[in-house]
Amino acid sequence: MKFSDPVLIAAIAGGASALATFFLSAGAQDKPDLSVAHNFETAVFAGGCFWCVEADFDKVDGVVKTTSGYTGGMSSNPTYYSHPKEGHLEAVQVTYDPEEVSYAELVEYFMRHIDPTDDSGQFCDRGNNYTTAVFVGSDEERQTVEAEFSEIEDAMLLPAPIATKIRDATPFYAAEAKHQDYYMKNSVHYKFYRQRCGRDERISEVWSGGGNS
Repeated sequence: MKFSDPVLIAAIAGGASALATFFLSAGAQDKPDLSVAHNFETAVFAGGCFWCVEADFDKVDGVVKTTSGYTGGMSSNPTYYSHPKEGHLEAVQVTYDPEEVSYAELVEYFMRHIDPTDDSGQFCDRGNNYTTAVFVGSDEERQTVEAEFSEIEDAMLLPAPIATKIRDATPFYAAEAKHQDYYMKNSVHYKFYRQRCGRDERISEVWSGGGNS
């Protein structure tokens, strides 16, 4: 569950968060389908909180668009409140320019920004909808992900086996507008949530190079 502390956040944020929301929300709610006009490709990753996954991928050169959403479940048009019981995972669809960044590089980046050893959620967010997965759209993508997993396991980089799943791509449903670019529109709350959830601390710990126990 993405917790919040309304009193603390309000005291810290003041009017800054509201001002940022005013300027950012309009453009973020209607992102163009860039893949139609360009030779861009898409990849889908589930890494726990989609706010965090979106924020991480937006730092990658060659990524031109990120969309938070839901996938992997049994229903159409899931919502933030319905998707957990319908089997969907929080996920991010990454639109990227393959001339600037490869699919393999995206997979490697994703793996190093999650705890791939956790099979029951991510950090403070627990439950199936927060578990991790790479949704592959072709045999080539599956082979790329399998090769990355094998490389990690062979190098004994993690303290436990990889629990992240490789799953066939299923329909991806964009999340509600308020969840898109959340880390920018609500930066104070986002930073507070991410710090309190221990995401970066745990990632650093998992990827410290201790190897399998």
